[in-house]
Amino acid sequence: MRKVAYLFVLLFLIPVLGATDVRAESDIALEDAGITMVALRNDTLDLNQDGDVDAVRVVVVLNSTSESTFVDVRLIAIHNDREVIESTIVEIVGQTNASLTYDAWSRGSHDLLLGFYDMNGAEISKISLPSYEMVPALQTPTLSLLFSGQDNLQTGSSCEINRIFADETGPRYGAIGTLTFTGAPFIVLDNATSIDCSSWPAGQYSLRETYRNELGQTAETSLNLTIENRPAPTFDLVVTGDGQTTDRSCLIAIQPTNANEDFTEYTKAWDVSTTSQITEGSVYDCSTLPAGVHLVVLKVTNLENIASTQAVNIVRLPAAELTAEEQEALPSQSFGEETSTEDVGWYTIAVLGLIVAVVVFVLLVRIQEDDELLTLPELGPAPQILNDGSPDPEGLPTVVDDEGQLWRKHPDGTLDWWDSAYNIWQRW
Repeated sequence: MRKVAYLFVLLFLIPVLGATDVRAESDIALEDAGITMVALRNDTLDLNQDGDVDAVRVVVVLNSTSESTFVDVRLIAIHNDREVIESTIVEIVGQTNASLTYDAWSRGSHDLLLGFYDMNGAEISKISLPSYEMVPALQTPTLSLLFSGQDNLQTGSSCEINRIFADETGPRYGAIGTLTFTGAPFIVLDNATSIDCSSWPAGQYSLRETYRNELGQTAETSLNLTIENRPAPTFDLVVTGDGQTTDRSCLIAIQPTNANEDFTEYTKAWDVSTTSQITEGSVYDCSTLPAGVHLVVLKVTNLENIASTQAVNIVRLPAAELTAEEQEALPSQSFGEETSTEDVGWYTIAVLGLIVAVVVFVLLVRIQEDDELLTLPELGPAPQILNDGSPDPEGLPTVVDDEGQLWRKHPDGTLDWWDSAYNIWQRW
């Protein structure tokens, strides 16, 4: 008797918004199973303290005629034609109580049932409980896409999209849904909380993420993103030692025109017209170039494989002291009046000129003797058009067929069609 009194004191000490104490009357189905329902209590709760009912706790006190009886107690809630079940397995040893709490997952009326089942899942008894107007305290599905990066995105710019997702209701009832992400140029995994968009190609992107759990709750969010093509690198070439002798130093250095652009990781390829070697680096040592004029071309390629090219002509003069091999390898050099010259073949030029004059004279004579060479080839019949450029029907009736072809008819019934390619009448 003390145990029963203590239990009822505990039940009334439970913090509730509203409580309904249902007297446990004899249930024939439960008694047939050897179970007696001693007490039943329903408590409405306000879990988030916002003044609205958002949960119901059901406490039932059971007794059994057997030493130990197992029973599956289920709290069944029906809302919007969807059924949610809270279940607990109770071993009834003497007098035992079972407590189940149902959290509202949507605003509206929720109908409650209390069911008892054996270990094989067969229903023993089902008791109707009151209906409650409830507001969910659990967080419903929410989605958001947070962009992190500069306003004017270019290919290769730092870019990150954080996916924020929350759903307390679906996991609470084992009704987890599916996330769907669309609009990205590459596959995005469902469990990826952060998306690196710095490697995306240029384009306009309309990103959208949707979620739907098995309770029918949905959420969606979208984000528009534009990535422009990064322009080609812009730079100048700074030359030191141009026009000096080969025994002096010569350097060509790259100088970016945009102070905010970092050329450190760009590919730099130097190509010299007089050599077959291509070197890399920010500075080219042109001291090793021999005397002469050299076209030095620098190609700079950024991380997006966008390249630009600059070139400069480098003049290298012979040094004062040269070996015989170096002197022979140099290009021809003029020494003014002291430069030795060789006689050119004047007689050969005169003979060739005389031969050309004779050949031209013979050709002209033959053309005058042969009138056929001066006669123009036959170009075909004269066009048969009027002054305004329209076909001349020569007084004959004309007609245009369905395909737009112009015809004219002779008195004997024969037809001509107008050939617009040559502007003449062709006999049909």
